[in-house]
Amino acid sequence: MPFRLDHKTALITGGASGIGEAASRIFTEAGARVIIADIDEKRAEALAAQLPGSRVLAGDISSEDAVRTMFTGLDQLDILINNAGIGLVGGILETDLAGWDRVFKVNVTGMFLVTRAAMPLLLASHGSIVNLASVAGLVGVKKRFAYCATKGAVVAMTRQLALDYPTEIRVNCICPGTVDSPFVEGYLEKYHKHEKEKVRAELNQRQPIGRLGKPSEIANMALYLCSEEAGFVNGSVLCIDGGWTAA
Repeated sequence: MPFRLDHKTALITGGASGIGEAASRIFTEAGARVIIADIDEKRAEALAAQLPGSRVLAGDISSEDAVRTMFTGLDQLDILINNAGIGLVGGILETDLAGWDRVFKVNVTGMFLVTRAAMPLLLASHGSIVNLASVAGLVGVKKRFAYCATKGAVVAMTRQLALDYPTEIRVNCICPGTVDSPFVEGYLEKYHKHEKEKVRAELNQRQPIGRLGKPSEIANMALYLCSEEAGFVNGSVLCIDGGWTAA
């Protein structure tokens, strides 16, 4: 069977819901020992109870002290999936400094802190990193000024790491379109509570294929990128967006 991860240890941030949950399940099925890193400890523990060999690291990735604690005692790591992230709606005139700082703290600083902490272990194992960015890091999206900026930073960090460590590790980036997940449900509940189905239909049509992506589709791309079959893929930014960026 291709795309196996037997005897590999994979840490997945935001691993208890959405794309992260799908990745936790699919990586376990592929033979990996999964570490579910999530701020929602209760949800992470419930998921870990379903996944043989998995365990939980609970903490806030935007806190340097929390990340340091999360990595204390971790002695093996082959795969890092930087999936945790938050959104922010608004153009530049609607974005206050507190919102800007909050989304950067999680999406950019959090990814930096986790990756920096993981690097010694990944270098020792000649491991693999997959960063979850977004089509919003490649093209403009209306009313997503700060979010687009953070995802552009994720794309740039991916390329820089691949350049700095070209033979020691592999680092790639996935840019999904809109994915049917708790992330999207939270957006609909917060901003479009009284018109959810109307806006959901608009989100479906934003992808030329006519539907939202599935978390499992993104997770399976991450699985490929972490497998031996993707050994020649490095520093790549892969879209999985139903044709959004082709339009």
